[in-house]
Amino acid sequence: MTLRLGLPKGSLETATMDLFRRAGFLITVAQRSYFPAIDDPDIECMLVRAQEMARYVEDGALDCGLTGYDWVVENEASVHTVTDLVYAKQSFGRVRWVLAVPEASAVHSVADLEGKIVATELVGVTKRWLAERGVTAKVEFSWGATEAKLPELADAIVEVTETGSSLRANKLRVIEVVLESTTQFIANEAAWADPAKRRKIEDIVLLLQGAIAALDKVGLMLNVRAADLGAVLDVLPALRNPTISHLSDEGWLAVNTILGERVVREIIPRLKEAGAEGIVEFPLNKIVL
Repeated sequence: MTLRLGLPKGSLETATMDLFRRAGFLITVAQRSYFPAIDDPDIECMLVRAQEMARYVEDGALDCGLTGYDWVVENEASVHTVTDLVYAKQSFGRVRWVLAVPEASAVHSVADLEGKIVATELVGVTKRWLAERGVTAKVEFSWGATEAKLPELADAIVEVTETGSSLRANKLRVIEVVLESTTQFIANEAAWADPAKRRKIEDIVLLLQGAIAALDKVGLMLNVRAADLGAVLDVLPALRNPTISHLSDEGWLAVNTILGERVVREIIPRLKEAGAEGIVEFPLNKIVL
């Protein structure tokens, strides 16, 4: 059994490769190659633009792949959504496709777009979204630099944003959110029905979810006198209850826990004050709950 896995080429490529590395897979991309090597003999990888991924998975050219929910909807693809993997190009979060206009534009609502021109890469979704609101507008495909088309070449744009910084830099005003999207792990329906391929897909997804769960988290272990345990626990946040075990010296305990990386610098001094000793912070690759 060989699983044909599509990896997104373009804006999500670096974040995806890093996610797989954290999950335990070593993927090597040769220059100008669309077929990365992976250290798993049961997987064959191919780099595919996220915009096209759902179509290739639907047709069976790929058994599974990672792409945005937005491109699944845009292609109206019939695929099995295995899970959402909440990560994006710059951060591990959601992205939004928004309807935006120049700050000085007379357009203040969707209805004001009647008879106007809207530029976007997400043509199908935008057309259907406008039609649902009873608005007839000309929706034109944009090959990129969509913000630059305003106001000379278009009256409004539907553009993807992760932080909103590009829209603000171009002095654009958001009218409404058209679609929210996350990265999804999708599978071909026949591949998902195949027990061996489904098992492999589920294993990969479990590891990827574990890698995402471990982002911005660290492990912390420390020793504490039994008499001081209560004081330590009072200042120690935990994913669940910390693991507590006895040391060879019956008066001492070992405590292991997981916490957010950003709070470590605040927590460690407080733990020391509460009586903790031998405090060790260590990185995490995966957290599987």
